Amino acid sequence: MLHELGADFAAEPAEMAGELTSAMRAWRKVERERLIGKRLELETSRRATMDARIAARIETCVGDVEGLVVSAYWPFRNEPDLKPLLKGFAAKGARTALPVVVAKHQPLAFREWKSGDKLARGVWNIPYPAEGADVVPDIVIAPVVGFDRHCFRLGYGGGFFDRTLAALPQMPRRIGVGYPFQLLPAFRRHIHDIPMDMVVTPEAVHTPTVR
Repeated sequence: MLHELGADFAAEPAEMAGELTSAMRAWRKVERERLIGKRLELETSRRATMDARIAARIETCVGDVEGLVVSAYWPFRNEPDLKPLLKGFAAKGARTALPVVVAKHQPLAFREWKSGDKLARGVWNIPYPAEGADVVPDIVIAPVVGFDRHCFRLGYGGGFFDRTLAALPQMPRRIGVGYPFQLLPAFRRHIHDIPMDMVVTPEAVHTPTVR
């Protein structure tokens, strides 16, 4: 439990960046399993309602997307399904994209895709654009496994997302998406972790507290 891990996990952000100890990695592993388990238990109808609310909040936050490159993702293990949001953005003049795993331990690529375009199966059998140009996103929407009040995300542990952001020629606007139960107390982060500009849930838009 969080309270068993000591003062490190209640520290302020300036004190919370560094290499992860074995105890911290163990905590992350347990939390990932717990949170993914809760997400997998969600009923389909309830998720659909929550996902529609998330999409509506994102639309309000980003405003006019005409001419922008917006990347989201193909939902995996009951992540919020935002494919309808991407379709709506494309109809409003955005170029929409999905991430592609290029190689292990390498940054993701972003490939242009819109509803109806051909897909192939990739890592974990997740679909990705079979064709389309590589693009640099202006807005990246990414699912979280967990997140804290500073909008740092707990991901799947592969480090793909942070490596990808660090490798881009310009830092995009970063929007995390998740469900209310995924909000965690502030946790120790890796020195290379990059926070979201906001994390959107069905009930709220979370923005970082003072870091």
